[in-house]
Amino acid sequence: MFPASRAEMNKQPEAQENGVKMKLSGQSLRIGIAAVIVLGTIGYLAYTGTAANKSYYVTVPEMQNMGEKAYQSHLRVEGYVKPETIQRSGPNVRFTLTEFESHNPKATPNARAITVSYQGSEPPPDTFKGDAQALAIGTWGHDGVFHATQLQAKCASKYAPAGPNQQPGQTPATPMSSPSPSTGRASVDSAPLSTAVASVTGR
Repeated sequence: MFPASRAEMNKQPEAQENGVKMKLSGQSLRIGIAAVIVLGTIGYLAYTGTAANKSYYVTVPEMQNMGEKAYQSHLRVEGYVKPETIQRSGPNVRFTLTEFESHNPKATPNARAITVSYQGSEPPPDTFKGDAQALAIGTWGHDGVFHATQLQAKCASKYAPAGPNQQPGQTPATPMSSPSPSTGRASVDSAPLSTAVASVTGR
């Protein structure tokens, strides 16, 4: 057998070097693919998590005009509790949420309204009553009912009959008293108004 030529001997290290390079390239490719999969998974979870936590603040008419999007979104619907529609069952309550207070001239039978079913471990706040401004947080169902897991309510505004040059519901101005004999100055009696706000988070 003839000894290997110098050219053949030079090819052997080159073949080994090329094999090592191919092996490294294969490993790098697998690592790159794994990194893309991991990053893609993290991005998808972040996107879906953000979408799930996103909620839309809308009024009753705005929610009804959202179409199919209303069924796929987490909503915060603002409106007024329609008097005589509150049905309590333990901590849960079912009522009608409408766009106007009952004493508002726009509160006609054709006013926009939705049925709300609140399911929670605690009852609604004490401020939850007829004509109270309420915020129902939850989802709109295909059954035509808004399923709320959280409920917030403000005290109902006090209605004052309309007087001369006043709109219905406007609080009459406080009359100014006659000048004091001792100071010669007139005084105005005023009483601060406060609005109680309470919220309940259903578990």
